[in-house]
Amino acid sequence: MNNIIHLSDGEFKELVLESDLPVVVDFWAPWCSPCRMIAPVLEEIAQENEGRVLVVKVNTDEHQEWAMNFGIQGIPTLLFIAGGEIRDRQVGAGSPQALKARVGAFIEKSMAISQISGNSDG
Repeated sequence: MNNIIHLSDGEFKELVLESDLPVVVDFWAPWCSPCRMIAPVLEEIAQENEGRVLVVKVNTDEHQEWAMNFGIQGIPTLLFIAGGEIRDRQVGAGSPQALKARVGAFIEKSMAISQISGNSDG
């Protein structure tokens, strides 16, 4: 089962920047060994956190617009985006445990921010 969404440049704004859920964006390429190493970890994260976070992949060989907009210079680069803003960035693969911990912290922080902003209008 694949819970990861593969995006084109045209889908990025709507599915990432306008998402109600926090989003982990993986800028990658098929020839990149570290990218392939973290792919199963990202799939696991997507499955374990379904409904809490979106995990999306952007193939930088095919879709370069957003990689250029965000100044992506090396891959894999993971952007952690919530409310249309970059909250964190990771360049390189890192360990599976560190990546899971980082995503977990990002989800928790994003939920707290969402609750605060949701409570401020009433």
